[in-house]
Order: sequence, then C-alpha cells, then structure tokens
Amino acid sequence: MDCLFCKIIARSIPATIVAEDDHCLAFRDINPQAPTHILVIPKEHVPSLNEMTDPALAGRVLAFARDLAVKEGIADRGYRVVINTNAEAGQTMFHLHAHLLGGREQGWPPG
Repeated sequence: MDCLFCKIIARSIPATIVAEDDHCLAFRDINPQAPTHILVIPKEHVPSLNEMTDPALAGRVLAFARDLAVKEGIADRGYRVVINTNAEAGQTMFHLHAHLLGGREQGWPPG
C-alpha cells in the first residue's frame, strides 16, 4: 500500500510514536501547529471520515485523543481535536486521522 500512515503502522517508516492500542496509533506531527500536536490514526485504513462505516471507530479515535490529552497534561487547560475531510478542509493524507492540538490558547474561528 502507498499510504504513509499505513507504513507508519507497519513500522516501515519512522515516526515518534507516543501511544498505541489494538485499534489506534498516535504519533507526533512532523510540522506541529501547537506545542502539543499529535496525530491519532485508526490502524484500519479508512481514507476519510466520509468513508467511515463503523461509528465505534470514531469513538475509539476520539477516546484515544482524550486519553492522550490527559497523558500530555493539556486536558484541564483545554485542547482541540480536528478531523479534516477532503481537500478543501485541508486533508492532505488520505488515511482518517485526528489532530490533537494543545499547549496554547486556540483561536476561533479556526481556518
């Protein structure tokens, strides 16, 4: 498969992995947009939120991000979880992923 994130899951390319379970993997973004910027990906290849057919998968990704926010010490101050879907929303890697962002005040509106 040509998917970069699938290659990270397979450990065929390096990444700074911070957490993993049977369903999800999390690693630090190589171009962080906040002091804490972690990508949470399902181990199952799903191109985008539009193609997700298992709602439990979304719950697992979000719960994994929440648990990481606690582990990273940003849960109490606040954090953002972002899922970009398709090109106009800024999705550049077509493997579903959530951005966990924190460690600084987040502006509104985003984008």
